[in-house]
Amino acid sequence: MANLINVERATVGYGTRTLLAAVSLGVDEGDAIGVVGRNGDGKSTLLQVLTEARGPDSGRVTHTSGLSVGYLRQSDDFAAGSTVREVIVGGRADHIWAAEPDTRAVVEHLLAAVDLDSGVADLSGGERRRVALAAVLIAGHDVLVLDEPTNHLDVEVIGWLAEHLSGLRSQALVVVSHDRWFLDAVTTSTWEVHDGAVDAYEGGYAAYVLARAERMRLAAGTEARRRNLMRKELAWLRRGPPARTSKPKFRIQAANDLIANEPPPRDSLVLQRFATTRLGKDVFDLHRLRLEVGDRVILEATDWSIGPGARIGLVGVNGTGKTSVLRLLAGELQPTAGTIKRGSTLHIGYLSQALAEMTDADRVIDAVENRRRISQLAGGREISADTLLKDFGFTGDKLIAKITDLSGGERRRLQFLRILLDEPNVLLLDEPTNDLDIDTLTVIEDYLDDWPGTLIVVTHDRYFLERVTDVTYALTGAGRADLLPGGIEQYLADREAAEPPPSRQEPQRSESASARERRTGKEMARIEGQLAKLDERIAAMHEAMAEAAADHVKLGELNNELNDLLATKESLEEAWLTAAED
Repeated sequence: MANLINVERATVGYGTRTLLAAVSLGVDEGDAIGVVGRNGDGKSTLLQVLTEARGPDSGRVTHTSGLSVGYLRQSDDFAAGSTVREVIVGGRADHIWAAEPDTRAVVEHLLAAVDLDSGVADLSGGERRRVALAAVLIAGHDVLVLDEPTNHLDVEVIGWLAEHLSGLRSQALVVVSHDRWFLDAVTTSTWEVHDGAVDAYEGGYAAYVLARAERMRLAAGTEARRRNLMRKELAWLRRGPPARTSKPKFRIQAANDLIANEPPPRDSLVLQRFATTRLGKDVFDLHRLRLEVGDRVILEATDWSIGPGARIGLVGVNGTGKTSVLRLLAGELQPTAGTIKRGSTLHIGYLSQALAEMTDADRVIDAVENRRRISQLAGGREISADTLLKDFGFTGDKLIAKITDLSGGERRRLQFLRILLDEPNVLLLDEPTNDLDIDTLTVIEDYLDDWPGTLIVVTHDRYFLERVTDVTYALTGAGRADLLPGGIEQYLADREAAEPPPSRQEPQRSESASARERRTGKEMARIEGQLAKLDERIAAMHEAMAEAAADHVKLGELNNELNDLLATKESLEEAWLTAAED
């Protein structure tokens, strides 16, 4: 395939630190590349170099003539006074852009609740992020370079985005993400940025873990803790659904040898027994509880018992009240009606989405001085504060770094570390993966494997949710918290089967006109689905005709079937055009 972007011996430094050292790599047509690495190791810098947003200190970056590159940065930069419509569709009216199926799909999935004529400056941070992502996806670029595109997206929209990006054909994709499920769903190769270098691996995240584990096995002097973490991660991937490991194309037997005798990540019976000794029989008991926040009803007449050792994932579309439920359990919100009974021995550790101000500490080392020096895990195993600091990446100069100088991801790590040192027996985690790199997430997952207590997690990170929890509940938006025996897969299937939300309405249009537009949109979507399936049948028919080239009787029969399919396709296309004109 044609080469689109070529990087030759690019070096980039910040102060005394070299982020990229004589890196050479390329992006070809059809590539789908995931970029991973620890926070601060140069992932975003690499994207800036690829997109020519900044030049390397030395070396060269070349783009093929006329190349169009769409770059989603972690921060947006919209023109002053611009509207959403101007940013995403160049100001075009709805009846114009809605005739483009791809554009319509992006707007309906990312901006369903946003008025296109509102000013971008008036939107929330999450809405602005969605607008920026929509603009990049709609513009028809040759290369998409996306820096954390799943931020501010819920599980359902992330699933749609993965499907949308996987459908790209000639376009190339380079994406930085800490969402491992997303990476595995959309990428076919992986770049790991570390120590100034970029190592290339074939396959998505699961394939990358397998290959990296084998490299670590073969590399002399690999650090023991890092190797053990990778073994646990590898064991989890290999025991999970087969789709997680469907892409590797390299020899994996040596990697499999690493986990031949590796036990499951968690011993549920030991954790349950230890949690019961710390918590007793009661943790949370909700009876006929009603929770209102503003004019929204989050829970209605809900009965819900949460016991010791429960590991619960809480999902739902944005706005259904997941954070409010955590605040209720933490005691920050009171029920409107009904009761919530808390166990008498509860010691709750609550990681909120906000970055807490550590007013009792000026430096990292101060932030743990007033905490416990030794914490106990399940089965009596103890962990020291020094070990936790090291595992969470606080060593050397980082120990005396000022809290105010830490990045968002580093402060998030320190928040979680402080909570662990307090030895809570109940953990409430609200979007714990925000701002964290994959290596840090594997460290957190490792500690949660041995953490004895009740765990309730709200996260859009599907991989993390499946990795650390045993059961999933969904907030439906109708006042219920429904148990999902089938986990995330069941949640997505239920959402798909439910009636889709109403299409966007212009304020000045009548209700009947809006209803007609909704019906038209659904009809066009139905026809598009039929056309897609028909194209697959036509392609299969062409292959069958090629195989039957020497059999004239069979060839004639296949040709008649092909003509029927083409006639059906033509009628469907006419029906789609008719619907689009209504």
